[in-house]
Amino acid sequence: MELLGGCYEQVLFGFAIQPGENWSALPDFTHHAHTASLSAVAVNDRYVVTGSKDETIQIYDMKKKVEHGALMQHDGTVTCLEFYGSSHLLSGAEDGLICIWNTKRWECLKSIKAHKGHVTSFSIHPSGKLALSVGTDKTLRTWNLVEGRSAFIKNIKQNAHLVKWSPSGEVYVVVIANKVDIYNLETASISGTIVAEKRISSVKFLTDSILAIAGDEEFVRLFNCESQKCLCEFKAHEKRIKEIYTFEMEGLHILVTASSDGYLKMWSLDLEKVCILQS
Repeated sequence: MELLGGCYEQVLFGFAIQPGENWSALPDFTHHAHTASLSAVAVNDRYVVTGSKDETIQIYDMKKKVEHGALMQHDGTVTCLEFYGSSHLLSGAEDGLICIWNTKRWECLKSIKAHKGHVTSFSIHPSGKLALSVGTDKTLRTWNLVEGRSAFIKNIKQNAHLVKWSPSGEVYVVVIANKVDIYNLETASISGTIVAEKRISSVKFLTDSILAIAGDEEFVRLFNCESQKCLCEFKAHEKRIKEIYTFEMEGLHILVTASSDGYLKMWSLDLEKVCILQS
């Protein structure tokens, strides 16, 4: 398994992760991907794509460990990238566009003028039929990806910078500064709100009901989405946390944290104990 990261120094880097009694992370490669700092990274089973302030999307073939090409559809910093399976990639940027790419031929199938300002974040529904996006025009937009058109626009009266679907796709969260609004898909209305002390930089669903939150402080906190109760917290770094990521491997729930202190860390979470705290 490979752990990947991007940095302000224009470089994509990878560590080979070796599980065991004591996990190890060995430097595997570095790739000078851009002419400006990296702003987004996404992976599927073969490719890594990186977005940058240089307005390009660079494609890196992980199997061959070589550059595969570049996508140049955006006019502005690329702010978000997300694969859907091995067939499609979505990209968003400060030009207000969301582009849908075919990953077989790497051609742009559709370019949508999604927001009047920047696209700050989007999230693809687990079904692949819908996506949500937020931008600096103070709207939350729902997209019909089958037809490539807008399905619904909600005025949220503030600029949100993150949006994320739950694993089942029945719940989604919208982050505005230090606040997480939890929405129910059926009603499209807010069912609860979590307020952090400082600005939130990253959220990840561990399960449908447990949300990990990190931001401009040293702590990671796990919340119950239904009660909005903090289940547990731990100090992960010495400086603010920029990004968190989660996956399962060898029966373990792993949380990865990246911080301004220069460290990437991997944490093993005992979700059974966390679930006991919910009850």
